[in-house]
Amino acid sequence: MTRRERLMATLNGKPVDRPAVNFYEIGGFSVDPNDPDPFNVYNDPSWKPLLELAEEKTDIIRMAWPNCTAAYPECVMDHIKHEEYEEAGSRFTRVNLSVAGRNMTSLIRRDPDVSTTWTLEHLLKDVDDVKAYLQLPDEFFKVNVDVSNLVSIDEEIGDRGIVMVEVADPLCQAASLFSMEDYTIIALTEQELFHALLNKLSKSIYEMVDHVARQFPGHLWRICGAEYATEPYLPPNLFEEYVVRYTQPIVESIQSHGGFARIHCHGRISKALPHFVAMGASAIDPVEPFPQGDVNLADVRREYGNDLVIFGNLEIADVENMEPAKFEEVVKQTLIDGTSGTGKGFVLMPTSSPYGRKITPTTLANYETMVRLASEF
Repeated sequence: MTRRERLMATLNGKPVDRPAVNFYEIGGFSVDPNDPDPFNVYNDPSWKPLLELAEEKTDIIRMAWPNCTAAYPECVMDHIKHEEYEEAGSRFTRVNLSVAGRNMTSLIRRDPDVSTTWTLEHLLKDVDDVKAYLQLPDEFFKVNVDVSNLVSIDEEIGDRGIVMVEVADPLCQAASLFSMEDYTIIALTEQELFHALLNKLSKSIYEMVDHVARQFPGHLWRICGAEYATEPYLPPNLFEEYVVRYTQPIVESIQSHGGFARIHCHGRISKALPHFVAMGASAIDPVEPFPQGDVNLADVRREYGNDLVIFGNLEIADVENMEPAKFEEVVKQTLIDGTSGTGKGFVLMPTSSPYGRKITPTTLANYETMVRLASEF
């Protein structure tokens, strides 16, 4: 089978020649190791063998976003300003939002040796900020969507893999406006207000998803955000309120056009799994092992494998730090647990990926083990 055929058969619950193996963000993100930008960690020589391994030997799932531009740019410019600058070797992005007589700011930092960002200040900080944010006109959120880049990426990948469209659900977009502590307090104590925020954000998300699902049908999607409502952040009853109510329409829109909706959810998912099935999701990731998660892969396969394709579940800390001989045993057991009995399908995949500038020999050896054992299984 080609790598594309293997992944599509897996998503459709059909037999495969071997389990697919995917490195998540490595091979998922399109990166340029030759870009000399000092903030490009992938230009370090230690990354080259791992990037080549992902491109040449794994079942590629390229994460991509449609090209979106503001449908009403004047409206956006009336309310929001962006400022980017460098200071003390780091890059900063400051956002200023003015609405309903209030001025709100956020600040994000990026450091040169780490491929991630830190939010130093969140945009919304209290109930009054939320009430002001709700006064933004609907035009502020509307976008024009162009899927031509998705088509081009799909053509470029060819038989090496597939494209996965990324979308943040309303909860993900809402929660990320706050610090974690402010989010959990407001989501728990101001439920009517928080629903108003989710409704506000959902309109443009649903429009975008429906447009892309129609114009780029039959592809895999990853929906992010569900973990914000899992325990210990919020009680189980609010998972149905904040995730199922607002994410199910996304799932239905994707799958009504032949696509596959994969729910991304870290952490404790034991009480969320029945909801994922009820929503009609096609797949889940990354099914984190203990102690990060609260379920065993073998149990998830046995109880939900006929409903969900499972992507997972090698802990990234083990990939980076575990002695290779011991890691080999973990991978062997994971392959057994993920494919035992009956079920739709399983993709061997870590829970995340390294984001530092240096890839150690141990890390590279463990990724090589994943490919070798999946190929031999």
